Amino acid sequence: MAGYTVAIVGRPNVGKSTFFNRLLEQRKAIVDDVSGVTRDRQYGVAEWGGKTFNVIDTGGFVPKSDDIFEQEIKKQVLIALDEADALIFMTDTATGVTDLDESMADVLRRTTKPVYLAVNKVDNHERLLEAAEFYSLGFEKVFFISAISGSGSGELLDAVIEPITDEQEAKEGDKAIPKFAIIGQPNVGKSSLLNALVGQERTIVSDIAGTTRDTIHTHYNLFQKEFVLIDTAGIRRKQKVHEDLEFYSVIRAIKAMDEADVCLLILDAEKGITAQDLSIFSLAARKGKGVVILVNKWDLVEKETNTARDYEKILKTRLAPFTDVPVIFISAKEKLRIFKAIEIALEVYDNRQQKIPTSQLNETMLKAIAAYHPPVVRGNPVSIKYVTQLPTVVPSFAFFCNYPDDIKTPYRNYLENKLREQFNFSGVPVRIFFRKK
Repeated sequence: MAGYTVAIVGRPNVGKSTFFNRLLEQRKAIVDDVSGVTRDRQYGVAEWGGKTFNVIDTGGFVPKSDDIFEQEIKKQVLIALDEADALIFMTDTATGVTDLDESMADVLRRTTKPVYLAVNKVDNHERLLEAAEFYSLGFEKVFFISAISGSGSGELLDAVIEPITDEQEAKEGDKAIPKFAIIGQPNVGKSSLLNALVGQERTIVSDIAGTTRDTIHTHYNLFQKEFVLIDTAGIRRKQKVHEDLEFYSVIRAIKAMDEADVCLLILDAEKGITAQDLSIFSLAARKGKGVVILVNKWDLVEKETNTARDYEKILKTRLAPFTDVPVIFISAKEKLRIFKAIEIALEVYDNRQQKIPTSQLNETMLKAIAAYHPPVVRGNPVSIKYVTQLPTVVPSFAFFCNYPDDIKTPYRNYLENKLREQFNFSGVPVRIFFRKK
């Protein structure tokens, strides 16, 4: 159940985003490994009680005008209902139960999925008494919280994570077939890429119906290579949903990402990389997925000698700090370099699988450490004596030292760069831990 998704729904101004930010800060405080994520992002990964889950704040997707029709919000709730595994329904004691709350409750009561009613802004005893009226909405799981101070949110989260089974990190057997997800914004050419790959070769073994209703898995056997493409583009459109509903495509991308080993992030060459692309990119990195960037519609760009090189340079400054990522210029329509893209994705898959012998790791990394020692902290020289790779799906390394808490980000980055110089981790997020020896 690696992709457990919780959506926060509720009418405007009840504190959905405050609560959402609180959840993610919690996570950020622990793992601040991706900077430059946009401030107003509407989805992220939260961690509580040792379990991780996706969180989606539907608030960020409702039009920001005063005349928000009930319909528009109801549509959000219906999509969230369809796509999420659980829902947190936010209300606000300060205003009490409103018509909009009632009509939302109406929709939510019909679902079989768990709904947690969170009554927000309960920050004193008087408010707690007023909050009792929310029991009238008819939900069993009711929590009184204050999103600003965080009181009550622990009990709510304990309840939310209860159904999440311990994440079985897939033990990759010898026969594991690489899974690639094609992700990116609407109209960047996800379907065209898929069709170009499918259309060219008729050696498709089978169409596996997607494991979730919304991702289509296509099993390939091309040039002696086997892989599964998870496509989020060519999915049966649901009537209820407007085609352009970004919210919908976002949830889908997150689901596809959870299932994949490597994400092929497609950009439109003429538009460049947008804030939305960056947040999808950093989410993939945070989830420890391999990433390959495909700049599509390259045939439409006017070129001079160094166009591609300059383009890639600008792209990488936006992607920093994780810049060791392959960038390939393609045209799905002209079938330009699309097989190159698959070859690189397979290489990234191999990079992500690699296990480096401890002796080799220590030989190279201890040299790098000797060449540039960790800074002295409070007069204590930090000494790193031993390195080992941890048995996780995402390449992770433990450096054993005397003062693990004193090693700061710049030195961690130095070690990561050295690892990348010595061993090929192109396209793969690398995690570094410092442990007490």
